[in-house]
Amino acid sequence: MNPICNLFNIKYPIIQAGMVWCSGWKLASAVSNAGGLGIIGAGSMYPAVLREHIQKCKHATEKPFGINIPLLYPNIQEIIDVVIEEGVKIVFTSAGNPATWTSLLKENGIIVVHVIANTKFALKAQEAGVDAIVAEGFEAGGHNGREETTTMCLIPMIKAAVNIPVIAAGGIGSGKSTLAAFALGADAVQIGSAFAVAEESSAHPAFKNKIISSAEGDTKLAMKKLVPVRLLKNEFADAIAQAEAEGADRNTLMELLGRARAKLGMFEGDMENGELEIGQISAMLYEIKPAKQILEDIWAEYLSGLKSFRDLYDETV
Repeated sequence: MNPICNLFNIKYPIIQAGMVWCSGWKLASAVSNAGGLGIIGAGSMYPAVLREHIQKCKHATEKPFGINIPLLYPNIQEIIDVVIEEGVKIVFTSAGNPATWTSLLKENGIIVVHVIANTKFALKAQEAGVDAIVAEGFEAGGHNGREETTTMCLIPMIKAAVNIPVIAAGGIGSGKSTLAAFALGADAVQIGSAFAVAEESSAHPAFKNKIISSAEGDTKLAMKKLVPVRLLKNEFADAIAQAEAEGADRNTLMELLGRARAKLGMFEGDMENGELEIGQISAMLYEIKPAKQILEDIWAEYLSGLKSFRDLYDETV
């Protein structure tokens, strides 16, 4: 059996990324009910709001689901307390040191997965005792690695370096890219952007429509002096790019970013002044569909591609 399916007790080795302002209980429960692993993104939630989403998710699905916790965000202790109190059994951590919280989470019977973007931190995560890692390539949306290593290069390097399951992320939004990730050695895939445009996503309709109308080259990694983030082009992204070209320091970028910029864009629908985090795969997303259909379409294309690959292989040997 697939090690990730076995670890999480899910049907398909497909994880929905815990995206800020996009992945609330509706999306997480829909993905879990469809046979994948739905993830609630705690990064945009106060502890009380997270508790509400967890409780609603419990009522909406009997299947496993998890919580994504960016470790550099405020209120981490309170967030961890809520997760433990609510009996959540799967946590994905990111943007911080996994050694700080992994032991406590595992002591409470929680499966821990950490998101990394290079071999150094993959080894640190394994040393911290996580059960699996997400290896996220440069193509991914949201906060990203400074090294700008692509998924195709990253996955085989990470797979060779660790002895725990590896989940591939970054530029994966179809069955064909899922097949490619498995060919590179991944045990499962984590998909963000393709689920950001799901009907159940909490993203603003204007953001979803901007994603599906985007083209090649419409995203760019920005703010490397702060925390690198891949952004969809708009007036805010242009202002950041201009400031960086002029040598803006960390304080200037923080001033431009301000507060609640991501909420303004992705959740409230200001397509020019908001921060629009999305992956390169957005240029290959063309419609808004239910999460169940997105997952099933990806898996059907994966199986079709796998058959074609085997048929081609049989013809060439």
